Amino acid sequence: MKVAVLQSNYIPWKGYFDIIHDVDLFIFYDDVQYTRNDWRNRNRIKSRQGSSWLTIPVHGGPDDLIHEVGFADPRWQQQHWRTLSQTYARSPFFAEYRALLEHVYLGTQWSSLSTLNQHLVRLISHEALGIETRFADSREYRVIGSRQDRLLDLLAQCGTKSYVSGPAAREYIDESRFVASGIELIWKDYSGYPEYRQLSEPFEHAVSVLDLLFNIGPEAPRYIWGWRER
Repeated sequence: MKVAVLQSNYIPWKGYFDIIHDVDLFIFYDDVQYTRNDWRNRNRIKSRQGSSWLTIPVHGGPDDLIHEVGFADPRWQQQHWRTLSQTYARSPFFAEYRALLEHVYLGTQWSSLSTLNQHLVRLISHEALGIETRFADSREYRVIGSRQDRLLDLLAQCGTKSYVSGPAAREYIDESRFVASGIELIWKDYSGYPEYRQLSEPFEHAVSVLDLLFNIGPEAPRYIWGWRER
């Protein structure tokens, strides 16, 4: 069984879903420190004028855990949906996903950033991309220790022998600890993604997966992982 453990992000980019597709179990790691100006509460979209940020106003400081972070202004939901609708209204597949996402932004009151992010990731994975990976939350486990000790304890409780990690973690992961624990460490490679038709040039990979869905539709999986299988 392959496992990945990541903090929940707001409408993440395609690489986040590439990792989800790679594993049997994906664990949201939201009982760790919240980081400001990160992907937890914001992401980028691509309009005809170029890329821009969609940022959720939140209450969250250096002492807060991700799942403790709430919203500073409830109007963000309507504002974000208005921006998405105006930006992608003429995209080929916006109408196909409109009802799926409109309920998230206009039909639901969210209690926390973590709850929102996790719901969106599960929804997009299962309903839009057809990913069958199981999801869990690290708070479902009684994890002890800190930093890498904590991660290894979580993986041990899962019973996995194979862990998939994003390349940014190379800065702080000690690979020898995984070897000693009998866990195969697999580094995700984000290179080689094919380009697709966006609303403007130059092409930008580092945007929300919504950009891919609205512009490519049901063919989106081919641009995330399917191209490797050809």
